[in-house]
Amino acid sequence: MTIQEVINQIEDFAPTRYAEDFDNVGLLVGDKSKEVAGALITLDTLEATVDEAIEKKCNLIISFHPIIFSGLKKLNGKNYVERTVLKAIKNDIAIYAIHTALDNQHKGVNDMISEKLGLKNRQILIPRKDSIKKLTTFVPLKNADEVRNALFGAGGGSIGNYDNCSFNITGKGSFKGNEESNPVIGEKGQIHFEEEVQIGITYQAHLESGILKNLFKSHPYEEVAYEIHSLENRNQHLGMGMIGELEEEMDETSFLKQVKKTFNSGCIKHSELLNKPIKKVAVLGGSGAFAIENAKAAGADIFITADLKYHDFYKAEEKLVLADIGHYESEQFTKNLLYSFLSKKISSFALILADTNTNPINYL
Repeated sequence: MTIQEVINQIEDFAPTRYAEDFDNVGLLVGDKSKEVAGALITLDTLEATVDEAIEKKCNLIISFHPIIFSGLKKLNGKNYVERTVLKAIKNDIAIYAIHTALDNQHKGVNDMISEKLGLKNRQILIPRKDSIKKLTTFVPLKNADEVRNALFGAGGGSIGNYDNCSFNITGKGSFKGNEESNPVIGEKGQIHFEEEVQIGITYQAHLESGILKNLFKSHPYEEVAYEIHSLENRNQHLGMGMIGELEEEMDETSFLKQVKKTFNSGCIKHSELLNKPIKKVAVLGGSGAFAIENAKAAGADIFITADLKYHDFYKAEEKLVLADIGHYESEQFTKNLLYSFLSKKISSFALILADTNTNPINYL
């Protein structure tokens, strides 16, 4: 497989379109047309990670965090970012980063955290807006099934746990072709009325090119009439963070001790305990201070995240417990998630989980 073919598999799972605007995702280093000899899957790409890729004969590193985040103006090897990139280039190793595209995936980073905590009834904490579109098209009655199924085949009409969803209205359409036209139905220069079906479907925005390709391929008309609208609906299967419930409530101290053990945290910083049982748990891997108010609004008893600053803990306001388990600790299982997904899709080369510990934080 080429690097591009591997990228296609990754982005089918976590489209880069859904990464945050501040992020730098995708192929950061390398030639997408190269054949893949082996792929090393890691949380971070550092010099030691590139060394491991060299040792294990991998010419592709699939990383959660992007090694290039801000712009690079020079490549002189003066810092760890430049040294890592230079070493990858010298050894013809490509680097791909997925980061917040996977954060926003319903079955991504936060679902993995929730799985480790045994949370049930999971929902996205901050559902994404501007990611759902609606297509309306008009099709001759006898061709409606073919066009509808073609749209479904491209991923259209899926709403949560349901697929093949559409709305259909039968009516009468009219048209008149000019001298340059070549109508499939009717005669050029003459007005024609046709029994048609108005088909409406919703779809994820990143599927649009495939949706339109299938529409044009299956539709019988020379000129296809269609409308596309962006919807304000929040996408319940796309967004940051997750909230769910424990099977049985626990006292705060016992739950925090369990979290510390599950994530092998050197320590957990937390706000004042409220002497209330923990049942509803909100999580957000990585830096999650921006979601504190969302966790409160969702009725969480505790919010598990990382990188909370001193003043962030005041925001608990005796409404919930805030727990900082560490950035690396909250995202450490992400590489296992990527490995599990890709191993089901790819068998033509070795997929290897990195052994290099990239956690920059140590505890006494």
